Amino acid sequence: MLEGLIALPWWGYIVVALVFTHITIAGVTIYLHRHQAHRALDLHPIISHFFRFWLWLTTGMVTKEWAAIHRKHHATSDRAGDPHSPQIYGIRKVFWDGVSLYREASRDQSIMDKYGHGCPSDWVERNIYTRHSGKGVALMLLVNLALFGPIGLTIWAVQMIWIPLFAAGVINGIGHYWGYRSYEVGDTSTNIVPWGILIGGEELHNNHHSFASSAKLSSKWWEFDIGWMYIRMMEMVGLARVKKIPPELTCDTAKSHIDLDTVRAVIHARFLVMAQFARDVMKKVHREELKKLDRSDRERWTLVKRAKRLMVREAALLDEGSHARLQQALAQSQALQTVYAMKQKLQDIWQRSATTQEHLIQALQEWCREAEATRIQALRAFAERIRTYTLVPAAA
Repeated sequence: MLEGLIALPWWGYIVVALVFTHITIAGVTIYLHRHQAHRALDLHPIISHFFRFWLWLTTGMVTKEWAAIHRKHHATSDRAGDPHSPQIYGIRKVFWDGVSLYREASRDQSIMDKYGHGCPSDWVERNIYTRHSGKGVALMLLVNLALFGPIGLTIWAVQMIWIPLFAAGVINGIGHYWGYRSYEVGDTSTNIVPWGILIGGEELHNNHHSFASSAKLSSKWWEFDIGWMYIRMMEMVGLARVKKIPPELTCDTAKSHIDLDTVRAVIHARFLVMAQFARDVMKKVHREELKKLDRSDRERWTLVKRAKRLMVREAALLDEGSHARLQQALAQSQALQTVYAMKQKLQDIWQRSATTQEHLIQALQEWCREAEATRIQALRAFAERIRTYTLVPAAA
């Protein structure tokens, strides 16, 4: 029987396949995604070129194509022009045939020209990795066969399936279809699971869409991003340099007035602010108002109870039916109407980013005065807290 250079027990080949595919996942999330597409960190040339070479062997993907398509996805997320949104193409198409969507986008020169800037363009990239993008995977097959014999074909097949299934299918598909949301961004991105291990941290997709230029994808204490762990390990030995991580809000109790620092904190950490507003104001007031209702009026009680999710949800993502149900529920409570209106007014402030700094300060001051003038304690307390907000870099 033919054997390769390395003989392993049956479980050893499984370990090899898992290690090989995990290196590929690390290359995609650290090199292609966080380093190239979003410039969230710098990598030492040794690490950068290792990932380029390994991804050429195991995926055949071209750096410029991947980065450009991903940037286009962020620019048009879940809207017309998104290269791989399940909201446009359907979950089955993206999950099972996401590779064809990627290939179609990679042939669109307008995407490459507009979004492919800043990617490697040296001799090796032009003449080997791009010109002969498909030959790397053939070389990987030969290497696997030489090392492990016929079982190397199975290992190679697993490698070839891994990225199309987990990156194109799970992240691009399920990551915009099912899961939990920590932040209400303007697209349908979700966190699939809170522990990003199998797909290198990419499971935390809603976090990523909230802070796209961050090298760190976890944001809650109970979330884990293994890609971030690898980045920190490389940074400790000088092989990586983190450029950006999510903003962190803190309260300066010595502050009693709104200034430019307050406005910057609210705008730059707007998704954090809205998450806190949803938790400390909207959900709290909703709970209080629900207690006031007569549960014997089942229809009304159920209508208001189900409104909590709709109140928190980004308004642009509500369909006509959901919007109508939300309006019916808000009509049952003046307090719910007030906090929902204040949510919309708060969002309007950072949408005025083209106005002057003085106007932004005045707008936030007016919002706080209006909130404090209500008789809703949770809303008044939140307005007091906003006055103390300041922005500090999150600890790396």
